[in-house]
Amino acid sequence: MFKHISILIGSLALATGIWACSDDNGGSGQQTPASVAASPEALTFGAEGGTASFSVKAGGEWDAATSDAWIKLAKSGTLSTNGTVEVTADANSSRTARTASITLLSGTARAKVTVTQDGKAPEPVNPNIEVPEGYELVWHDEFDGTSLPASEWKHEVQGPGWVNNELQTYVNGAVDGKPVTEVADGKLSINCFKHAGKIYSGRIYAMVNSGWKYGIFEARLKLPKGKGTWPAFWMMPVNNDFAANPWPRCGEIDIMEEVGYNPNYTSSSIHTESYNHVMGTQKTAERLTEGAQDDFHTYRLEWTEDYIRTYVDGQRLLSFANDGKGNVATWPFNRAFYLILNLAWGGDWGGAQGVDESCLPATMEVDYVRVFQKIP
Repeated sequence: MFKHISILIGSLALATGIWACSDDNGGSGQQTPASVAASPEALTFGAEGGTASFSVKAGGEWDAATSDAWIKLAKSGTLSTNGTVEVTADANSSRTARTASITLLSGTARAKVTVTQDGKAPEPVNPNIEVPEGYELVWHDEFDGTSLPASEWKHEVQGPGWVNNELQTYVNGAVDGKPVTEVADGKLSINCFKHAGKIYSGRIYAMVNSGWKYGIFEARLKLPKGKGTWPAFWMMPVNNDFAANPWPRCGEIDIMEEVGYNPNYTSSSIHTESYNHVMGTQKTAERLTEGAQDDFHTYRLEWTEDYIRTYVDGQRLLSFANDGKGNVATWPFNRAFYLILNLAWGGDWGGAQGVDESCLPATMEVDYVRVFQKIP
């Protein structure tokens, strides 16, 4: 009789859902359905990036993941039913807004948090800056301060012979108080000088980790004097693995070069695997730029997916077309490049007719550097 009553009570308990089940912690209680939710379900960031968070409520242990590299997640409380995810967004250097997705997981349950970020606003334009039609100013340095912003410029540090058998040592800053780069009176000066038997100079990179893909790149320069000087304004690809993609296969764009033994003759060149000076096939154009060593002149690159063109004081110098074959040997210019300014001493070209150390110190002056890109 009692046995039948026990079976009956057990059956009623199961039917009404009050029969206890063992939980994940070994206790006794009703099994919790799989569930996960976030509050809020969307986050918004400005172009400058930053950090924000959302809370998580789940039926058990949970996790959060994203495949978008521009956001980073810091999770807390993942082993409990309540927690927090802190989201850090990188700065967005593009004018275009972007969206990322964060997936929350708990058992079989899934939920999503959407992250949106504004595009970078247009640079405020000084009325004295002439912006090409159809373009906008995306980066510039007018050198109105007293130093180069470390977040935007990087100095190269290398000894003599590093490239092209050049004789200078590149340093970051100064040697016994003598600066290789200095900003004053609205200009950047790149100085080459002899000290304690060695030649020192400056080589600097603008936005080396991001660069720009396509655009108009412009600098107003006054070139140094003296046999042995080799000033340049040029571009190389961002984050290039030179072991896997060596020069010249990686590509190089020389907007302006000049050597002191051939004063005032400025040139532009393109170097690729098929077109380079080692093979004697480089694409180069040169012109006498009257007064290049005495006055400021404007040197410009116009780079699109279809062509590369350079200009001196608004007059076209070099034109190089994309052959449209998708061949990296002839057109490696479909990725971001960064800007370089340097003053070399001697080397394969700068020292081809010897050097005259009596010309030192020598200085290349830069009035401004500007980058424009097409309006989205």
